[in-house]
Amino acid sequence: MGVFDSSFLFLPFGNDLLVVTLAARHHTGLPGYVLMAACGSTIGVLILAMVAHKLGEQGMKKMAGQKRFDKLEKQIDKYGGKAIALACIAPPPFPYTIVIAVAAALDYSRRRIAVINFFARGVRFTILGLLAIRYGRHILRVARSIGFRWTMFVFIALCIVGSAFSIWQWLKNVRSGRKVHA
Repeated sequence: MGVFDSSFLFLPFGNDLLVVTLAARHHTGLPGYVLMAACGSTIGVLILAMVAHKLGEQGMKKMAGQKRFDKLEKQIDKYGGKAIALACIAPPPFPYTIVIAVAAALDYSRRRIAVINFFARGVRFTILGLLAIRYGRHILRVARSIGFRWTMFVFIALCIVGSAFSIWQWLKNVRSGRKVHA
């Protein structure tokens, strides 16, 4: 789940919901859940960074749009790892994927991106897990409701459609040769 959640697929809150659900049910497993989610997220980010690096600046300008790319480029140049860490901690709709992709396209160290992602996501998942332990009983009651189940069904369908569109966009840009690097 973590690999998909942090790649170019559309799966907002995927890892978050998994960590919250598991921590609410089995409190003692929280450190393992956080570690697995952070590792999966980091693998997904490395895949995303490799693809974005291959697309290069021109490809990412096409994906993000010139104005958004320029804004992100300034933020990454000015703040570097702090901008990436903020993207890793902030919840959707913060543009996590595009921040990571632009940083990679700008030749920001993929190793640094991975390390920052691992620790920042670890902080995020730990906070969510602790909140789930504190409010787990209430979370589980909501999760068992029919309304929540239907909402999740619709959410999953939207994620599938969004992921298909995201994959199509990335493949379209990779296949059309929008590369800066040889």
